[in-house]
Amino acid sequence: MDLLVLSGGKHPYEESTPVLVDFLQAAGHQVQVTENSSVLLSERLKGYDAIVFNTRREAEIALTRDEQVEFTRFIGGGKGFICLHISGCRPDGWHEYHDVSGGGWITGTSTHPPYGQFTVNVSDPSHPCSAGIRDFITNDELYIELGWQPGNQVFLTADLEGQTHPMAWTRTYGNGKVFQTTLGHDGLSFQTTLFQQLVVNAVDWVTS
Repeated sequence: MDLLVLSGGKHPYEESTPVLVDFLQAAGHQVQVTENSSVLLSERLKGYDAIVFNTRREAEIALTRDEQVEFTRFIGGGKGFICLHISGCRPDGWHEYHDVSGGGWITGTSTHPPYGQFTVNVSDPSHPCSAGIRDFITNDELYIELGWQPGNQVFLTADLEGQTHPMAWTRTYGNGKVFQTTLGHDGLSFQTTLFQQLVVNAVDWVTS
């Protein structure tokens, strides 16, 4: 598949994005990486099968209104969207973003305990994105108090202080397929073998 990866922002993307590209290419995909969101306005966009967000698009690097429109048209028109970690952050002035992603980080509301190890549980082993994945330990941030939209199919979770929190889900937006995981903080997180399998599964699902 031809994948467009949008990177950049306030996270260690200099660590995580190269790992992402390596394992997606190893899985047989063509990958184009950019930090310039104006690519969403280019004719080249039509040639991609899916967009992968490994980026935090807030404040001065938030998508412009025209970019938002073209992004939603791309997904709603039947293409795929993969949203990793803080990429689900809802920018000020674009609350509709969570209609696409199904929810995610809300600055000032969402939170997480300190970065560390925790267990990710496969809550729905029948989900296509769970293929080849079992419960696993990862080094990451466990996001809680997320924005949430109806219609999400949660298949990975994690427990914290007696409560269960979603770690990965899928949904549809128009004719497109959407995958989001809150996992994937840094290079070490991306090196987790089953995290890589998760993202490869996601590409297969959103482009099927």
